[in-house]
Amino acid sequence: MTDADHPTPDLPGAPIGFVEFVCLVAALMALGALGTDAMLPALPAIGEALGVADENRRQFVVSAFLGGFGIAHLIHGPLVDRFGRRRVLLWAIGAYVVASVLAAVSASFTLLLAARVAGGATVAATRIATVALVRDCYHGRAMARVMSIAFMVFMVVPILAPSVGQLVLVFGDWRTIFWVIAGTAAALLAWIAVRLPETLRPEAVLPIAPARIVAGWRIALTDRLSLGYTLASTMLMGGLYGYLNSIQQIMFDIFQRPHLLAAVFAGTAATMAAANLLNARIVMRLGTRRIAHSAVVGMIAVAGLHLTLAASGRDGLVVFAVLQALTMACFGLATSNFSAMAMENMGAIAGTASSVQGFLSITAGVAIGAVIGLAFDGTTMPMVGGFLVVGILSLGAVALTERGRLFGR
Repeated sequence: MTDADHPTPDLPGAPIGFVEFVCLVAALMALGALGTDAMLPALPAIGEALGVADENRRQFVVSAFLGGFGIAHLIHGPLVDRFGRRRVLLWAIGAYVVASVLAAVSASFTLLLAARVAGGATVAATRIATVALVRDCYHGRAMARVMSIAFMVFMVVPILAPSVGQLVLVFGDWRTIFWVIAGTAAALLAWIAVRLPETLRPEAVLPIAPARIVAGWRIALTDRLSLGYTLASTMLMGGLYGYLNSIQQIMFDIFQRPHLLAAVFAGTAATMAAANLLNARIVMRLGTRRIAHSAVVGMIAVAGLHLTLAASGRDGLVVFAVLQALTMACFGLATSNFSAMAMENMGAIAGTASSVQGFLSITAGVAIGAVIGLAFDGTTMPMVGGFLVVGILSLGAVALTERGRLFGR
């Protein structure tokens, strides 16, 4: 019997007030999203300034950041379990400030991509430490509830980030966006330094030893729930990254509405936020499995409808925005619960488990998203078809994990 079988009450473990704790977790989650989403309106300007004529190649500004973000998970996990959540966050966010400054002063596309890889690699610590931080204080459905509330707050950043990027381009150039990111990271660094105590108990500190790390990876990769729901999440992340890679070109080239990029992006992000608010309210009653499995089926249905309309030439801007918003709502309901279920048996190695899960879901997701993005052909079909395929693959991974017993509690 696991804590997923019965509701788990909130554990009295949050190191600061609950509202501040959730806001801090959301801010940590949002820092990486800001580094991705604020770039979208600036891709044409970056390409023009640094001599990148191929619009599909400009997507590497996003992919390089996400690639560094995923790969570095394997490094940060053991560090978080050895040196604590707070210390790693302080060093990593400080390094992210430096990487953002380097991106702001880059004189070539190659140097910019190198700075983006470094930025993604450093800010990756925020995801690992955040999951471990929440797992230190909550578990099971309570953890899913906290993550859903935090994710709802976090979604303010994807809603606002493209608008921030567009606003910055009105008063400055694309380099100014990186200065804004550096300043935001510095403010978060100060917040953690002043307010966040360490949540890793002294008796739970794990040494940095190859045998111990490999053993932790083995546990995370052989546990049925950990591996299965990580793979399911990986597929859905691939769809999300395909969307991030494609949305600028879809709005600029297909619909000829570049000024509506921020609005469409905000709409999809808002439905994700609403979905996570809904999840936080119902997960303790309905259970993570029933909600997540239903959400994946819903995503497949919406993506199938969207692809049919796109193939018949009826995928106008309004249809695209509405169906993409519904797709993202299903994504939000599924992934917030997938994360909690993947961590269900990983409490003793939370940092290491989070790192290997993140490495798999993000690096493989980035690769899937890059394939979807590079397939852009002047229509929405590659992106929409990508969502349909990853949804089917995700449901297959869930079915194998649950041995065919879907929609349980």
